Amino acid sequence: MNRYKKLMGNTLIFGIGQFAAKILGFFLVALYTRVMAEEEYSTADLLYNTLNVLVPLVTFGMSDAIIRFGMDKSYDPKKVYSCACFTVLAGMIIFMLFTPLVSGNSVIGEYSVLLYIFCFFSCFRQTASQFVRSRGYVKLFMADGIFSTLLQFILNLILLLGLKMGVTGYVLSIIISDAVSICLLTFFAQLGKYLDTRYFDSRILREMLKFSAPLIPTYLLWWITSASDRWFVIGMVGEVENGIYSVGYKLPSLLMLVTTMFYQAWQMSSIEERDSRTLGKFYENVFGAYTSLLYIAAAGLIMFVKPLTFILANSSGARYFEAYQFTPILIASMIFQCFCQFLSSVYTTKKRSLNSCFTAFAAAAVNILLNFLLIPKYGVWGAAIATASSYFACFAVRIFDARRFIFFRVDYKRFLINTAAIVIMCILSGKEPPVYWLWQIFIFLGVFVYNLDAVLRTLKKILGRGSAKGKRQNAAT
Repeated sequence: MNRYKKLMGNTLIFGIGQFAAKILGFFLVALYTRVMAEEEYSTADLLYNTLNVLVPLVTFGMSDAIIRFGMDKSYDPKKVYSCACFTVLAGMIIFMLFTPLVSGNSVIGEYSVLLYIFCFFSCFRQTASQFVRSRGYVKLFMADGIFSTLLQFILNLILLLGLKMGVTGYVLSIIISDAVSICLLTFFAQLGKYLDTRYFDSRILREMLKFSAPLIPTYLLWWITSASDRWFVIGMVGEVENGIYSVGYKLPSLLMLVTTMFYQAWQMSSIEERDSRTLGKFYENVFGAYTSLLYIAAAGLIMFVKPLTFILANSSGARYFEAYQFTPILIASMIFQCFCQFLSSVYTTKKRSLNSCFTAFAAAAVNILLNFLLIPKYGVWGAAIATASSYFACFAVRIFDARRFIFFRVDYKRFLINTAAIVIMCILSGKEPPVYWLWQIFIFLGVFVYNLDAVLRTLKKILGRGSAKGKRQNAAT
């Protein structure tokens, strides 16, 4: 099969799952802002983001190792899955020893036991779902994502609206959906036959840990970049402001609808094509279309920031709607986060996880420094600017470092023009109608037209041609 067609096919499958999950997630945020006060939503959001940093630490970064080694035919999948599960179990035992330390935290301390259970099911669900993806069960992976989010939505209606359980209900809804997901994945993918102490192989485990160990500080550094600003805002400004800031993150996360569905498929294609002599050209074509789509999507989101934030905001008069002011900056930062994610596939494919670590350090260092300097003076605006600056710093380092291992050409002129357009849209987002709408629509159309050619070129490669000329062009790229 044409590798572009296979990439598109997998992207569409992942896209259906991501789209359904994101739409349901969008309604979930609207529900949270209507039934939870700013302080309560702030706590729930902190628990979720704390979990995001705990999972890679507790699992020893096994998520990427499962994909990399599970798709490599030179490794026994039974040994890969068994080694991963035993590693996660060991990590949970170690984490149990540190749970009492969490109870001393003034913000989330009372939820320490619940956080442990939360982490337990999240770790094993991630392990199971990543292995399912590595085995090529992309439709099952997609269906599981949709079902889990739908179940979480239903449970939130029961626990938050019906039983008024607040933060506890929020966490329990995710725990239950993760537990059900593990059971379904195990049943439909017959994961039981891959898990046995007989399949434990210390040699493979050492190789997997050698690959994943540098990813542990990498995940921690990414958490510092993406989530530590919430703690800075709480400490320097307050929980109410953090609740508003958390809502501001929700629209930028919609960009993950574009990037996550693609990256899951791209990571698989990149590993499958790792020995291809034209891998660099493959990267060049795909990266060109990927960046163009991201800029178009980001410009579209910025154009509709105010109405979308109004939908998310609590209509009863809570301050959530204020998030629209700095959301465009967070959307801009998400663009470069997505670029960094794409470039990380180079490190995964070539087993250069150490490079992933030190490039992530650039982002974390910039983020911490700017948080200290900007938040006391500018509040949540300072946090948003620090986040955008840190992701750009990481991208600037990775675009040169990653191409040492897989070289592909980059159109820097296109980057500069697109980024300038997004920055102008961010500045204009503070204007009032009709100036706001007229300029935003004008710039969006400009971004759309300017980037359309790059998307269409790759689309032609995906569709292919029946002629000999078309076949020769596909073979060459």
